[in-house]
Amino acid sequence: MLFRELVTKCRSYRRFDGNVPVPEDVVRELVELACYVPSARNLQPLRYIAVCEPSLVAALYPCISWEGYLADWSGPAEGERPQACIVMLGDLLSGSDFACDSGIAAQTILLGATASGLGGCILGSLDVEKTRELLKVPERFSILMAIALGKTAETVVIDQMGDHDSVRYFRDANGIHHVPKRVVDDVLLNFL
Repeated sequence: MLFRELVTKCRSYRRFDGNVPVPEDVVRELVELACYVPSARNLQPLRYIAVCEPSLVAALYPCISWEGYLADWSGPAEGERPQACIVMLGDLLSGSDFACDSGIAAQTILLGATASGLGGCILGSLDVEKTRELLKVPERFSILMAIALGKTAETVVIDQMGDHDSVRYFRDANGIHHVPKRVVDDVLLNFL
C-alpha cells in the first residue's frame, strides 16, 4: 500500500465486526510502533494499557463517549463494538504536557492498524475516573485517551469541502460515514 493510500484509508471507524477478534500480539505490535516515534525532548512519557480480554473491553465500553456530531447515535450496537482498546496514559513523573507525543503516537497506532487490515478510532472523551477505577490506574498517570480497534464494519469516505462548508461529519441515508476535509489550496498559505 502506498503511503498516500494508507493515510487516506486511515479514518476514524466507529463500527466494527464483532466476530473478528483482535489478538493481544497485534495490539502489542501497534504499541511497539508508538515506541519508535518522535517524542518532545525525547522524554517518552507515554504508557499504554492493552485491553484485549472481551469482558474487560465490554466493561470499558460504557466509559467511552462515541457520539460527537452524530447526535442521534449512541455508539456502536452489540456486534459492532470494538474488539480491543488501547488506553494511553501520560506518566506525570515525566511532565504534564503530552499533547505532541500523544497525537503522534495515536496516529501511528491508527496507521499501523490500517496497514494490518484493521481500523480504529481515537476517543478523547471518556469517563476518566471510571476508567481509572476499572483498570486500576495509579494517580501517577494521566489518562489521555482510548483507541478502539477492530475489523471495520462501515464505509468512511472523505468529502472535499469548500471554505464555507461545514466540518461536521455525518452519515447519509445508506449509512456511509462522510468526513469533510479541507483541500490543500485552502490550507497551504503564502503571506509573501
